[in-house]
Amino acid sequence: MLSELDQSQLHFDGDSLLLLNISLAIIMFGVALEIRIKDFKNLWNYPKPFFLGVVAQFLLLPFLTFVLVWWVSPIPSVALGMFMVAACPGGNISNFLTNFAGGNTALSVTLTAFATVSAIVLTPLNFAFWAGMYPPTAAILKEISLDYFQVFQTVALILGVPLALGILVGQRLPKASLALSAFLKPISIAIFATIVLVAFYSNYENFLKFIFLIFGWVLSHNLFALFSGFFLARVFRLSWADTKTLTIETGIQNSGLALLLIFTFFNGLGGMAIIAGWWGIWHIISGFAVAFTLKGVHKQIRVV
Repeated sequence: MLSELDQSQLHFDGDSLLLLNISLAIIMFGVALEIRIKDFKNLWNYPKPFFLGVVAQFLLLPFLTFVLVWWVSPIPSVALGMFMVAACPGGNISNFLTNFAGGNTALSVTLTAFATVSAIVLTPLNFAFWAGMYPPTAAILKEISLDYFQVFQTVALILGVPLALGILVGQRLPKASLALSAFLKPISIAIFATIVLVAFYSNYENFLKFIFLIFGWVLSHNLFALFSGFFLARVFRLSWADTKTLTIETGIQNSGLALLLIFTFFNGLGGMAIIAGWWGIWHIISGFAVAFTLKGVHKQIRVV
């Protein structure tokens, strides 16, 4: 069954892929409407937690993913999916979860903004580097002959352009942008969720067949992601609010972007797509569980 998963292809037609592109762009535009230039200026006032957040997201998590892949030795397509998810920036719901957990929301927003901008360059570079370091996935990359310049262009179009436009509109029309953001967020997320559900429905048998194989891989990978942010924050003695923020920011990945890149450049390679698709579901469940737990711990600390 492992070889069957490795060779399987998930079906996702051109219209669905176009809608996925549009929904991700709208989500990013909606998030950017709430970002202000001052959020970036705050980096100079509080550089330590921001720097550690970037290290956790773009250095520690990809490295730990590489370690995990060597340790558990998943099939090559699954390993490739894990490298892709780890290379993507944080997911957009991280800001909401950070706020819910009583974390540093301003830091969360700043990290999301910076990670999104940086992902235009760092996502393709991180993916190419770590996937190229692991022989089974390096072999797949050679077979596919992936054009990384096209990957750069795709990420820039889906993340960079909506982010820049959103920030510009937010700066020029601050009151209107907040109202527009409140309107766009639920609609775009609903569209995105519908597209993902359609993808699941179209590949229903494949997901049922392989879910028990990939569940443990995704669970382990997500735990590594959550741990990397928490560990770094504790080692460098950040405040409890900043610790929550780094934990959630690193544990919530933009699996939607991962799915888009997988269907665009890897033709829906089974192991990759199923890993990214299940990540998109699981990290919401684990994210709420972690946020709820951290919020409870925060209350206990305050009582003591």
